[in-house]
Amino acid sequence: MTDIDNQPVSDLTGRTVIDPDGDKIGSVSDVYVDDETDRPEWLAVTTGLFGTKVSFVPLTDAYFVGDDLAVPYTKSTVKDAPNAEADGHLSPEEEAALYQHYGRGTDTATRRDQVVDSGTTTGHDTSGPQTDNAMTRSEEELDVTKQTREAGRARLRKWIETENVQMTVPIRREKARVVVEPVTDANRDAAYAGGDLTTEEHEVTLSEEVVDVQKHVEAKERVRLETEVETDEVVVDEQVRKERIDTDLDERR
Repeated sequence: MTDIDNQPVSDLTGRTVIDPDGDKIGSVSDVYVDDETDRPEWLAVTTGLFGTKVSFVPLTDAYFVGDDLAVPYTKSTVKDAPNAEADGHLSPEEEAALYQHYGRGTDTATRRDQVVDSGTTTGHDTSGPQTDNAMTRSEEELDVTKQTREAGRARLRKWIETENVQMTVPIRREKARVVVEPVTDANRDAAYAGGDLTTEEHEVTLSEEVVDVQKHVEAKERVRLETEVETDEVVVDEQVRKERIDTDLDERR
């Protein structure tokens, strides 16, 4: 919203006038100035199908919506306003009828600058349809929330592979060797047990160990997936808007 009081009258003429619902009422053909305060007081708005009818709307509480002028009155209220001659001046009777139609007092100057008994001036909102004695400053704040989403998946996959295993296994085998011993009293009987001179063979069975490899399945370990939470910091960088309030002093004698 923009303070219309700071705008020149020439900047208001030709603008589209809309009601609080955004419906077009008409266009500003002229701005009437109050005879006592010399301040813009009435908007002469051309309405009708061809813009042939002129309706008067109080400039007080009008405000800018883009390039349009919004007034706190419905389109039908403006069109039903009492007729007044668009001759550049409103008579006291015409003003009184218009004031009554729009539900306002007969002296808008006192509505804009109300002097209280203490000698201080009460502020009046001139930029919109809502009147108040103070201006509210607002600003945007960040509302940061968190939500959980899927970041990926982890899987366990098992397969079979073949590898060579080498190991050294000790084995025993028997070998034959010839032992010659003299005849003594201990083995004399065995030595003379056979004939005097004979032909014979003596045989010894030799044995050995051989490696026999068998395989069996042995469980070695258990593997599973677990999740753990780690905390990180994310910097949120956003732009927020803030309203600023400044003082524009317009002194009048």
